[in-house]
Order: sequence, then C-alpha cells, then structure tokens
Amino acid sequence: MTNLSYKNAGVDLEQYQESMRRLPKLLQRTQTPRVLPWADGFAGLFQLNDPRETHKRYRDPVIVSGTDGVGTKLKLATMTNRHGTVGIDLVAMCVNDVICAGAQPLFFLDYVAMGKDDSDLLEQIVKGISDGCVQAHCALIGGETAIMPDLYQAADYDLAGFCVGVVERDNIVDGSKIQAGDVVIGLASSGFHSNGFSLIRKTVFEHAGLSVDDLVPETQLSVGDTLLKPTQIYADVLRRISQTDDLLANVHGISHITGGGLIDNIERILPNNVDVVLDRTSWTLPAEFTWLQQLGSIEDHEMYHVFNMGIGLALIADPASAVQLMNVIADAGIPHWRIGTITAGNGNVQGIPVNRAK
Repeated sequence: MTNLSYKNAGVDLEQYQESMRRLPKLLQRTQTPRVLPWADGFAGLFQLNDPRETHKRYRDPVIVSGTDGVGTKLKLATMTNRHGTVGIDLVAMCVNDVICAGAQPLFFLDYVAMGKDDSDLLEQIVKGISDGCVQAHCALIGGETAIMPDLYQAADYDLAGFCVGVVERDNIVDGSKIQAGDVVIGLASSGFHSNGFSLIRKTVFEHAGLSVDDLVPETQLSVGDTLLKPTQIYADVLRRISQTDDLLANVHGISHITGGGLIDNIERILPNNVDVVLDRTSWTLPAEFTWLQQLGSIEDHEMYHVFNMGIGLALIADPASAVQLMNVIADAGIPHWRIGTITAGNGNVQGIPVNRAK
C-alpha cells in the first residue's frame, strides 16, 4: 500500500524551501532603513518616518493603496519561456495607479500562485518584481507563494500585486481642481503595457496564425519581443514633480491609461462640467499598435477603447506650469507631448474615436 504524502499530492516542501531560500536577496536590494527587520516574521514592517532624518517626514499623511495583476500577458511569458519582465509589469500596474493620487509608493507585496513548485521560474518572476520595485523607489517587503496543483496546470501561474503609498492630505490629486483652460500632457507608453492581451492573443495567434518567433516588420522585433516589452513605471516622474517647488499643487489630475484606454481612464477623473479635447496628431503612435490594428482589422474606436495607444499616463495641469512640468518629465527620460486641453463640457473625452452606443 502506498503511503500518501504532500509530495505525491503535488506539493514538494523541500523544493518549496529551496525556492524560499532564493528570494531574500531579491527583497533586500529594494529596501531602505525604513523597512524594519523581522527575521522569519509573518508580515512586513515599514515606518513612515526615515530614521536617518531628524524631523518628521509627514504632517498629515494619507495612506494610498492599489492592487492589480498582469492578466493574460502571462500566456506570452509561458509561450516564450521568458518570465523575467512580467514582474516589472506587476509592479507597474499597481504603482502607476497609486501615483495617480499624487502619492509616493512606499512598499510592495506580491502573490504568486503556481501549479507546480519551480525554484528557477519563481526566481525569475520575483527578480522582475524586485527590478520593478527598484525602478519605482519602493521596497519589496514580503509576499506569498502558493502551490496549487489541480487548480493550475503544472506550467501555469498567476500574479497579483499590492502597493501602498503615502501623500500629504493637502497634496492629494483627485481631479476636483480640473478646470477649463487646463492642459493635458501625455507620457509615452512602452507599448501595450499589460492590457488587452486577450484581444492581442486572439488577433496575433488565432486570427493571423503567427508564432512568437515571427518578425514584426513595423518594430523589427519578434512577436514575442514586441508583446513582452515591460510596462513603463512612472513613479520617478511623480517623485521629481513632488520635489520641485510645490509643482505638484499645479497638477490637477493624473490618469493611468490601462483597460478602457484613453476614453474611460481620463473620463473617470473629470468633473462633470468639463471635457477633454485630445489632438490625435500631437503624439507619436507606436508601430506595434498600427501592426495589430491592421492584422486584425480592428476598428479605430475599439483600439482607443482597449489600448493606451502610446500614452501610458496623462497629467492634467495648470497651463502656466506646463513648460516646467514637461522639463521635469524630460529630465526623467520619458518622451511626452502636450496632447489636449480642457474645455467646458459634460465630463467626456473628445477628439478620438468613441462608440458611445457601447
């Protein structure tokens, strides 16, 4: 008679311990003295004030939180057996939401669910998360790895991320100050980011019959390289704005362009008495969007409603601060454009294809 064990049920605890031994170094490279040590603890500890500073950092701090995943872009990672950048996507999708409140990201937690324990795979994934946290100037202070055979196939995994940030109450950016005459500054995306991949996969692999190794002429990269470009993290831009002579006070709204595209994500921060008028000719449309649209004969309004179309973050600001803001963005190395203006209206986006019937 066979004696049953956790291992023959699909969970190898020795392998799991090997996986856990590889991770601490990936967390430690993201941390500062604001992270408090708790060896083998059950949670991560983080202090708001920096022990290296003699004064309190915050007067009236407000905690800002966000959570997200990577979606079916993970299928591309599995298809290409390249898992080193989806962790950056995970951090980006959470951090870019938190900074929309004007907040500084403080720390990050991850959740990795796998069908089978794989130390090398997990290390690749968490290395990407660690890389993303370094880019975002936030500490990776903990996480959870769940091995769930039967719920996931052996090669499958899923990711979730959780970011916590802080902003002074007086500096919260919530869109309430947006008014007619404000300008819209668009910060370039790095490609598709982590949205719309169900449509992308259906178009590229099912409809067009391409493989991940096929060349995309428009980008001169393979399909895999084109689609796996990691999501741009914009935290450094917000950090620089926050450190520049009350410049953040002149930013009236920030929109992270994710699922729903430019339409839904800008409209959600608009007061009901204004519209955004965008100029589609003002920014450079990345070649991969044209390639995908032609490949699948996708209508314009669908493209603008699903994808970021080259704009990953939109700042709405006082026009008198536009030049200074754009200089700060340039110093952070992010391509950007003045892409629109705010006018009197009813809380809508104009100037790009919209199918209001849907």
